[in-house]
Amino acid sequence: MVTAYLRRAYSSFATSVLDRPSRLLSFLFFLLLLVVPLSKPGPRLLGMLVMVHIMAIFAASWDLLVGRAGQISLGHALFFAIGGYSSVMLFRFFKLPIWVTIPIGVLVSVLVALLLGFPCVRVKGPYLALVTMAFPAILSTVFTALPLGWFGKDTGFRAPAIFPIIPYTYSQQKVLEYYLSLLILFMSAIILYKVATSKTGIVFISILDDEQASKACGINVTKHKLLAFAISALFGSLAGCFFGHLQSISGYVNTGMLSLTMSFLPVMITIIGGIGTIYGPIVGAYIYYFVSNYIIGTYVKIPPLWMPIKEFIFIIFLIIIILKWPRGLGTFVPDKLEDLQEAREIEERGKYIWKTYRKKK
Repeated sequence: MVTAYLRRAYSSFATSVLDRPSRLLSFLFFLLLLVVPLSKPGPRLLGMLVMVHIMAIFAASWDLLVGRAGQISLGHALFFAIGGYSSVMLFRFFKLPIWVTIPIGVLVSVLVALLLGFPCVRVKGPYLALVTMAFPAILSTVFTALPLGWFGKDTGFRAPAIFPIIPYTYSQQKVLEYYLSLLILFMSAIILYKVATSKTGIVFISILDDEQASKACGINVTKHKLLAFAISALFGSLAGCFFGHLQSISGYVNTGMLSLTMSFLPVMITIIGGIGTIYGPIVGAYIYYFVSNYIIGTYVKIPPLWMPIKEFIFIIFLIIIILKWPRGLGTFVPDKLEDLQEAREIEERGKYIWKTYRKKK
């Protein structure tokens, strides 16, 4: 029985992963990430990778809402901050354990998404973007205006660590946080991909393509838009919860989580990786932080007074990606791998293998 089960499992793995180049590439990349701590990298690199994993979840949740359901949001930091604040404040004021406060924080964010989703689904396009962009600014003003003990004003709150130094050492804490963030990213990516490829995901795409035609087919468009907001808020707030509790990233929750920059961050990451793909934001997160922290941050020597030039250089990099690869860098390699599987004329092989192929009719 065990042998038959293992045989069926291997056959399923071979047909769904090994025989599909894009999935095989993702599987090999995941295996590479598993062995990164074995090379004993420095705490700076591990901390950056933890940040990449959390921001990848944040960007993938935005991609489901915008790239699949077509609901343009420029205020996704709202869910990110609500998750982080809810989890930390429940621990601070009610002394609940972290593994209880995180699910409650995610639930609070989903309820807020459903509440705010009703006015949002009644507007479209740029008006929807403006409405969603206003919510984080309003909440940030409220947090700042209220008494210091409630929301900590601009300084925020110190979040408790999931893996405290005692009984772990500093290096052990970083490694544990790395593997935890990688596990959360892996599970979130699978769930989001399953949602995107399910019947519900197909309905999301139909609403994106033609909302009126979807209504004519009997689809409850309002219900599915609210569902897209709820699912997106769930994973966005999950990223916000771990953003505060993982000490490799910040260890604090404050009004900076509601900034306009934080709302634009998943937009930039998704554009770099590829919108509407779910895996594109994950690739985009690695590219974004590698370019901004290592290439521009390490090799571009600029005086401190001229630091805005680094942001200008990154904007130029982003514009080049949009012009050269409008579908994102994350889709470039899978497209080429799938193209290699297609039959082509004999004269198109050889040194022209990476050019645009003329497929057989």
